[in-house]
Amino acid sequence: MTHDVVVVGAGPAGLAFAAALAGTDLRVAVVERQPVEALARPLPDGREIALTQRSVRELRELGAWHRIDAQGIAPLREARVLNGKSAFALSFGAGHAERLGHLVSNHLIRQALFEVVDGLAGVDILGGRAVHSIERGPHRVVVRLDDGEALQARLVVGADSRFSFVRQQLGIGAEVNRLGRAMLVCRVVHDRDHDGIATEWFDHGQTIAMLPLNGRQSSAVLTLSLAGIDRLTALDQEALGAELTRRYQGRLGRMNVIGQPHVYPLATTYARHFAASRAALIGDAAVGMHPVTAHGFNLGLTSACTLAGLIREAAARGQDIGASSLLRRYEAAHRLAGRPIYTATNAIVGLYTAEHPAARVARHAALRTASLPFIAKSVSRLLMQP
Repeated sequence: MTHDVVVVGAGPAGLAFAAALAGTDLRVAVVERQPVEALARPLPDGREIALTQRSVRELRELGAWHRIDAQGIAPLREARVLNGKSAFALSFGAGHAERLGHLVSNHLIRQALFEVVDGLAGVDILGGRAVHSIERGPHRVVVRLDDGEALQARLVVGADSRFSFVRQQLGIGAEVNRLGRAMLVCRVVHDRDHDGIATEWFDHGQTIAMLPLNGRQSSAVLTLSLAGIDRLTALDQEALGAELTRRYQGRLGRMNVIGQPHVYPLATTYARHFAASRAALIGDAAVGMHPVTAHGFNLGLTSACTLAGLIREAAARGQDIGASSLLRRYEAAHRLAGRPIYTATNAIVGLYTAEHPAARVARHAALRTASLPFIAKSVSRLLMQP
C-alpha cells in the first residue's frame, strides 16, 4: 500500500488529524484541491474562531498553539445574549482575571496547523489535487485522483466540508438544512471598549454578533436573508460601517469597517453515519454546525483528535487501524459529543429567528430560565473545561 491513511481535505480538521498521528510511523497522504502555496499562506477569510479551553489544549498538544502570534489571540472574558428590544442580557462569564475562551482568526489556525504537518516525516501533502472516486475492499481502500493517480491505504478519512464529496462516495446520507439566510462577517474598529465581552443579539429581523478582538476592534457577524445581505455587500466601507453602527444601535459607538467583508450562506448538515467500511468522517463532513453557538470548529477539532487517538492506540498494538470495531467506537464517541449540541443549536436558531408573537414570548422566557445560576455556571464550566 502506498499509504496507511488518506485524508481528503486540508482544512483545520484534516490538518489536525494528520498532526495528531505524529510519531506513529504511519504514512499519511493529505489530498487538497487548493495548491500547497495557498495552504502555507492562507488568506484571511473573515472568520474569527471562539476556541474553548479544551480546543486550546488540543492545539497546544498538536504543536500548533505556540506557532500563532500572541498578537493574534484575543481574550474572551464574557459572553452575553440579548433578545429583541429587551434590556435583559443573559451572561456567561469566566470570573475575574480568567478567560472564557480565546478568539483567533481561522486563517492563523490553519497556517499553524499546516506548519506542523508540513514538517512531519511520513506525511505527503498533495495540494492542487482532487478526488475522482473511492473504491473500498475488505482490507484496503483505493482513492483515485482526478489526474489518474491511485492511492492505496487501509483507511480514508473525509474532512472535505459539510457538502463532502467523500461522504457522497461512501453512500452516506446526511440531514441537510439550507436556511435561506447568509452571514456577513467583517472587522470593525469602534469608539468604545468592548472589555473582552462577546455579544449575540437576536433582534427582530436580524441576528448580530460582536466578537471582541485586541484593542478597540471586533468581528461583526450579521445574519440576514440572502436578499438583505446582497444589499449590504453593494455598500462601500464607509456606508457599511454606518449601517452596522445603526443596526447595533451604537452600543460600541461609531464603527468603521477595515479589510474585506466576507459572506457565507448558512446551511447545517449532520451525516447519518460517521464511519463506514475502511472510512470515517470528521469535521464538517460529519457535523456542519450553525455558527450561532460558536461550537462548529471546536467540535470538528474534537472529532479529529478522537479518531486519531483511537488509531494511535491501534497502531501501537499492531492492530488494524481501519477495523470496523475501531470505527464504530469513534462514531459512538463523536455522536455522543455532537448530537446534543447540534440539536440544541438548531432549536435555538429556530426559536430565536421566529417572528410570530408566541415565539417572541417563548424566547424571552427561555433566556430568563437560562439565567438561573446553576444553568449559567454549568455552561461557563463547559466552555472552560481543560
